[in-house]
Amino acid sequence: MVKISLRIKANLENISEVYTSHPEYTFLLKLKCLNCGEVSQKWQDVVESETQPTKTGKSETHYFAKCKLCSRENSLDIIEGSNGKFTLEHAGKFVNLVTFDCRGLEPVDFNPTGGWIAKTEGGTVFEDVDLSEKEWVEYDDKLKLSVGIYELEHDFIKVK
Repeated sequence: MVKISLRIKANLENISEVYTSHPEYTFLLKLKCLNCGEVSQKWQDVVESETQPTKTGKSETHYFAKCKLCSRENSLDIIEGSNGKFTLEHAGKFVNLVTFDCRGLEPVDFNPTGGWIAKTEGGTVFEDVDLSEKEWVEYDDKLKLSVGIYELEHDFIKVK
């Protein structure tokens, strides 16, 4: 089992924190089979609140699939409590968003669609923020300022 963290980095304008609607958030991932190197062509969805049985039926996992190229059975779980927040203090640095327990595969790409939550410095909460364009802009009536998330980047690192 390999543990891999998805990390994000962004520039925030009048936003104090950004995070996913965990455990309901759908992580859209492209996954690579570690046996043959095949990378999924389609986005695979992984949701912490949803599980599926493994082939044996004795346990459940957040993602289970057979590699289309080599037929190896692979699975991935979101480690409970591993979800993090990106805050204003993290500007310019990568921060762990979530950690996956990977068996036979590893994530190689992430599509940050809708379902994010952004809180402003004045306490306004924006729900279902869509970061699929790697940026988001809105106006906070309470603060009378524009707010935004810009230059969203992500990467994956192996963790212990």
